Amino acid sequence: MTERLSPLEIMTRLISFPTVSSETNLPLVDWVADYLDGHGITAHRWIDPEQPHKAALFAHVGPDQNGAIVLSGHTDVVPIEGQHWDSDPFSVVERGGKYYGRGTCDMKGFDALAIWALVEARYAGVTRPVQLALSYDEEIGCTGAPLMIAAMQKVMPKGSAAIVGEPSMMRAVTGHKGAYGYNTHVIGFEVHSSILQTGVNAVMTAAPLIDWANVQNAKNMAATPSELAADFAPPWTTCHVGEISGGTAHNITAKDCRFMMDFRVVPGEDAAGWKSAYLDQVRQAEARMQAIRPEARIDVTEGFAVPALAPEPDGEAEALVRRLTGDNATHVVSYATEAGQFQEAGYSAVVCGPGDIAQAHQPNEFITVAQFRQGQDFMQRLVRTLVGGGAG
Repeated sequence: MTERLSPLEIMTRLISFPTVSSETNLPLVDWVADYLDGHGITAHRWIDPEQPHKAALFAHVGPDQNGAIVLSGHTDVVPIEGQHWDSDPFSVVERGGKYYGRGTCDMKGFDALAIWALVEARYAGVTRPVQLALSYDEEIGCTGAPLMIAAMQKVMPKGSAAIVGEPSMMRAVTGHKGAYGYNTHVIGFEVHSSILQTGVNAVMTAAPLIDWANVQNAKNMAATPSELAADFAPPWTTCHVGEISGGTAHNITAKDCRFMMDFRVVPGEDAAGWKSAYLDQVRQAEARMQAIRPEARIDVTEGFAVPALAPEPDGEAEALVRRLTGDNATHVVSYATEAGQFQEAGYSAVVCGPGDIAQAHQPNEFITVAQFRQGQDFMQRLVRTLVGGGAG
């Protein structure tokens, strides 16, 4: 039998794997699978056929029946390039009541606690099942979770309530915005800028599309928010462009311009409607381009699509987390998580995990020792509840 590691020992092992989204996560997945196997837990690896260097992992402990509590986290982390760290990002260093390391907060701290809880549940003999679900590619648009959720339902009984452990200071987050990004490539026609009327400038064509986002933000900000949106900051859907590239020289009409239009949609609003409104603007701009040069065009492809997490009346996941934490306040966030994807797949879902989201992606990322211990206390209470057949 494998030694039972503490949550800190597990987190230390997880942090040691540099699972930046651009790299493989297979060594981490293999280690987790081997560790669980050493405790009599069968872990299922699901390798992405389009990215054979990426895999999800999921496991089930307890009675072979539906209705498990799912502990969900992601294995990938953001890059460290361009950041100054005071210690090795891929080693856990304790200093001043904090654990430093890439992913300690977002979100290998929770992953470690979930793995620890699964092993504890195995030895405690839970009468209600618990599942572990570790995804990949969350940091580049939550693209791995839908594939994982579909795959796990084919080999394990379906769970009923998902706790997604993004850092929330162990508070019950019951709603978040949806996130939708559309890669936009404006393809113009190059001529000398002195005769610009005979060409099509991709950069200048892109500019009104980007300004359309400004106009929509102003309208949304001025409107009275819905009751569902009122708790968010800001309490309206936002349209945003964060990067843009294009052009060859100042005296040539730009042939190419690329940017992503990003929508953060409040629950209750139609995300498809926002896509349609944007594509309508694109088609109008394209028609103006083609009136000058028929070969000019605008290509739009989906970059990411993460559904919102809507608060659930009498939601099982929310009720469980509130019972375990004692938190009865209302918490919603404007960033997206995989909780919306679990909810879309028919699970009750809530976000609750240790750490402060303000530390995510930062140099010298950390989770406080107190928060990590609070997360362990939560998992201990969860296991005790499942032994008693509760959490229903």
